[in-house]
Amino acid sequence: PFSKLGARYAVLNDLSPAATFIAYNYNTSVDVKAFEREAKRILKEVEDECGWMYKTVASQQVSSSVVNELADEITSCRSADEIRMKFATCNLQLATINYTVWSDVFVCPECTREVVFWEAAVDKEAGKVHDEFPCPHCGAMLTKRRMERAWVTGYDVAIQQSIRQAKQVPVLINYSLGKKRFEKTPDAFDLALIEKIEQLEIPYWFPTDRMPDGEESRRNDPIGLTHVHHFYTKRNLWVLGAVFDKVQKFKEGRFENFLKIWFMSAMTRLHRMNRYMAQHNRHVGPLSGTLYVSATMAEISPLYVAFVKAKDHQRLNLPSQKVEISTQSLDSKNLNLLSMDYIFTDPPFGGNLMYSELNFFWEAWLRVFTNNKPEAIENKVQGKGLQEYQHLMTECFKECYRVLKPGRWMTVEFHNSKNSVWNAIQGGLQSAGFVIADVRILDKQKGTTKQLTLANATKQDLIISCYKPNGGLEERFKLEAGTEEGVWDFVRTHLKQLPVFVSKNGQAEVIAERQNYLLFDRMVAFHVQRGVTVPLSAAEFYAGLAQRFPERDGMYFLPEQAAEYDKKRMTVREVLQLKFFVTDESSAIQWLKQQLLKKPQTFQEIHPQFLKEIGGWQKHEKPLELSELLEQNFLRYDGKGSIPQQIVSWLKQSEQLRDIIQSELASGQSTDDNGQLVTSNPQLITR
Repeated sequence: PFSKLGARYAVLNDLSPAATFIAYNYNTSVDVKAFEREAKRILKEVEDECGWMYKTVASQQVSSSVVNELADEITSCRSADEIRMKFATCNLQLATINYTVWSDVFVCPECTREVVFWEAAVDKEAGKVHDEFPCPHCGAMLTKRRMERAWVTGYDVAIQQSIRQAKQVPVLINYSLGKKRFEKTPDAFDLALIEKIEQLEIPYWFPTDRMPDGEESRRNDPIGLTHVHHFYTKRNLWVLGAVFDKVQKFKEGRFENFLKIWFMSAMTRLHRMNRYMAQHNRHVGPLSGTLYVSATMAEISPLYVAFVKAKDHQRLNLPSQKVEISTQSLDSKNLNLLSMDYIFTDPPFGGNLMYSELNFFWEAWLRVFTNNKPEAIENKVQGKGLQEYQHLMTECFKECYRVLKPGRWMTVEFHNSKNSVWNAIQGGLQSAGFVIADVRILDKQKGTTKQLTLANATKQDLIISCYKPNGGLEERFKLEAGTEEGVWDFVRTHLKQLPVFVSKNGQAEVIAERQNYLLFDRMVAFHVQRGVTVPLSAAEFYAGLAQRFPERDGMYFLPEQAAEYDKKRMTVREVLQLKFFVTDESSAIQWLKQQLLKKPQTFQEIHPQFLKEIGGWQKHEKPLELSELLEQNFLRYDGKGSIPQQIVSWLKQSEQLRDIIQSELASGQSTDDNGQLVTSNPQLITR
């Protein structure tokens, strides 16, 4: 056993029914062999019933006349059973579709003829999508912004109303014949089959809910995707309905729920938000954190995805855990007082993600939806700004404080590119009574698409470690409140909680929380939260701190901690000393200058470090965003056009980047008409 304390008893809580449904299934044991057996049976039944929808004629096998004849036969069929019989008696060996690429269709403003985006803008051989391209009919130069969409209208039987949707057409089919894969342009057979499927009625239940009001959930209303079922092609929706129907027929709750998790995991790649990227010559999944529908959508065969996900779930080892699972707001006050030894929370990051809106697809199938009234988020549609977000987060942190035992810890994982949201989280923690002890950067290596592409997005998360003061300090403080002894009692207790030594790559890091200005800030916050007058000014506090506690490299320690620090300090080469305390605009600019003197950096590189340093920002100073400070005070190069001379001068002094420049110049494509250095190398996109 890894712990002498015994088994851990966890409470898993989330506002989303989809999230807690996942938590339940991953913490409750299941007979994996039985799951494998039932999953294969369901897949076999669904394939026998619906496999005909994903058949195609191998283009290398037959002539166009045979294809046209088959297309006519499909058109004459009146039911799915007739088509199945037709395929069963067909002399041809039909191939199995892996995925189909669909393309948006636009209208040329010059000749008013339809332009298929895939055919006009995508160079598949070069793996490139052109921003500007000629009209295939009249030759006029076009962009997506210059063109209007083409539309299709029809009657939606599921919601019994006429609908108007942006037109998409199939443009590429990837299929398997035996063990080999091939690609083809859809022919008359494929188009006839798709058209016939559109005419037939799905014999299973599927969700038809209207997409809810929201910043993200209504983004596709302008292209006619207004209800949940509109986000699936007809045949994919048919198969999903068939699988879900068979899953629901299990009466044993545990097994039915695990089959539903399998279904939900497969469903994430089977809607219209799945993208095909010509640059990579493959489908790459949906764009995370958004309901974006690409101009080149990839429709994957559900039978293939479900088979892969079933194999993944067979490998799961799910022993029953000692957990309680709760679907509610964290501030619901349903947990016992002082019942928790440790809390980890990954709260909503302001307005980064519209959680309840993004979960709507899963929850529509489960038929249980998030109550977004207490959702801690910045969302204009919900009428929640920064103030409402901070209030909701503070209430949740107060509940964490109530249930946490004295002297115990809470870890908060946080991610946002706005200083104001970061300050709201810190303010909420302090208002609840927590004392922040440490802030670290967590680099998860693989970022989301937004993190990788947006200039002001943050790639790394911050990990905030905070604690609830122990009962001894609170009791003593009641007697010492408002006195100098109360101040130094808090400082001694706080220093005891802080990490003593942190090293990285052979260098000791400065522990910001041990610097005098942050110790003063934490002390003041501790007094203010308890309605007690602060007995010392900043100058008096700094003087008293220096008299009472040993100082090392700008940090303060307890005597026994100083000895430990000295011992470990000898094992590293140097200390990454911070010469400036970031407390206002002026000191922030000085700190940024110090960072950028070393080397130009991207916003994503410098932002997490900046957030760590603004914990001591003076309350009377106007808070400023990092993007404002950089824009107003520093030279910015966004990777377009010639590199400014100042950055070129720095590059010439860098041995590592000098090699990159030389290789760029050697390619003969790195200078403009004036002989200035130009590059698309991402390593040179700097501030």
